[in-house]
Amino acid sequence: MRETNSGAAALMSQPPLTVSDRLARKALRNFKERVIELLLLGAASVSVLTTVGIIWVLVSESFNFFSNVSIWSFLTDTMWTPLFAEPRYGILPLLAGTLTTSMVALVVAIPLGTTIAIYLSEFARPAVREVVKPFLELLGGIPTIVYGYFALMVVIPLLQLLIPDLSGFNMLGAGIVMGIAIIPYVSSLAEDAMRAVPMSMREGSYAMGATKLQTAFRVIFPAALSGILSAYILGISRAVGETMIVAVAAGMQPNFTVNPLEPAQTISAYIVQVALGDLPHGSIGYQSIFAAGLSLMLMTLALNLVGHVVRRRFREAY
Repeated sequence: MRETNSGAAALMSQPPLTVSDRLARKALRNFKERVIELLLLGAASVSVLTTVGIIWVLVSESFNFFSNVSIWSFLTDTMWTPLFAEPRYGILPLLAGTLTTSMVALVVAIPLGTTIAIYLSEFARPAVREVVKPFLELLGGIPTIVYGYFALMVVIPLLQLLIPDLSGFNMLGAGIVMGIAIIPYVSSLAEDAMRAVPMSMREGSYAMGATKLQTAFRVIFPAALSGILSAYILGISRAVGETMIVAVAAGMQPNFTVNPLEPAQTISAYIVQVALGDLPHGSIGYQSIFAAGLSLMLMTLALNLVGHVVRRRFREAY
């Protein structure tokens, strides 16, 4: 009994247990990491919430528009006259203008961008690449309004020397300058995809007696096809959503035509026109910009889905 009492007294006399410095630092580190994770989650959520907000605004406002205009007439009518006394809301003229200018731009951007990418990846010396690549990136940073006035003041007058009857506003000049504007996107991404191909494939091709040109087109290009097609898809999306070039140089006339020599209006250019205050806020004409924006978003979404399928179909793992 006396021994038990003495043992209890010894335990009571010991100092209280404290957390070691190592465990305290670990707990503090875990707390900091948790805070950082929450901050990163919040940053990532911004893009998601922004996208959800944009979709909500477009869908809700488009619902109000389609409660007054039938979807069938919106998709099939060939007249787009929201400013007339008897307005008609057929998206086909704007859709034709958007697709025509985009096709002209792609005819310019894809061949030139691919050629530049092949040259920078396979033929250019490092010193040349270090000079050309920043200039391409600088070309991609020029404001599109500058490109628009360049098309209006330089490109279209040059085209009129070749085609005397060409209008001062047309889709051809706007599309050509759009193609020049998206060349940096196509060439930069395509070149990155080609340079990602392992050097062993090049060395194997050279060992078989192939030239640089044969290696570039028969080995490197097929091996990097997934990334190159992704660059093309990005270029198409960029051309479809272009605004200021077509607003300045293509004219603001919603003509239902696919002739690039004629003026036309694109979906994004119409949104700019209405945003300037040509229609009263809350009217059906004003709500039409949300329906047009929803159509443009669905086009871009379809292109992104196609790009995702293409990447999965042609992706090569090294």
